[in-house]
Amino acid sequence: MTQTAPAPFDGVLFDFHLTLIDQGSGRDWIETAWRRLDRDGSPAATLGSERAAELADWLDRIWEHAREIDPDSRRDLGPDHHRQVYDDVVKGVPEIDEELAASLYETMVESWIPFDDAVPVLRSLHAHGLKIAVVSNIGIDIRPVLDRAGLSDLVDAVVMSYEAGVVKPESAIFERALELIDVRPERALMVGDSWQDDAGAARLGIRTLILPRTTGSSHGLELVLRLVQPVGDQDSPRA
Repeated sequence: MTQTAPAPFDGVLFDFHLTLIDQGSGRDWIETAWRRLDRDGSPAATLGSERAAELADWLDRIWEHAREIDPDSRRDLGPDHHRQVYDDVVKGVPEIDEELAASLYETMVESWIPFDDAVPVLRSLHAHGLKIAVVSNIGIDIRPVLDRAGLSDLVDAVVMSYEAGVVKPESAIFERALELIDVRPERALMVGDSWQDDAGAARLGIRTLILPRTTGSSHGLELVLRLVQPVGDQDSPRA
């Protein structure tokens, strides 16, 4: 049987959280929230070092915990939903009182920074003429984070679930992104960290790369360049 070669890529869709953006550590997050409240001492001094470390680990995976009470990602359909699910999930943590919960929410995005390879990889894709879209399940506006991270000028479209009214893995959110960058499914690549959400792109025939959550300042995004750049261009703008 004759097989046809895969179509070249015209565009790349990227997940946002834990794909392009590192959320930072739970320890830094709780310390930032603690300082904002002007509380005496430190979380470790007040809660005990062991419990403070356990709480930081829990905060590192807060949105994974949220799946237990919000498996359909209703939190990503609007700011009110997002805050309600957050409040519900932290309610079961004795060390997080109401005041600290509010401060944690208010400081949540302050530690969100781009992975070291995010800007160079997007810049290289941009230089090669590929269209780029960010497709995020999120209940709050991420544009200020993209601005702060230096990613906004490298992105052609931003599709957020709370604006689109649909969450990944539903096809409609990927279709919206493709429409905005005018790229056909078979000529697009989806890059994300979640097989549960981002792999939904494959249903449309979008080739999909899952880079599971990693530790460290880089996320392995250079793999994207290996996939999308023609062989002769592998030494062209790189991360």
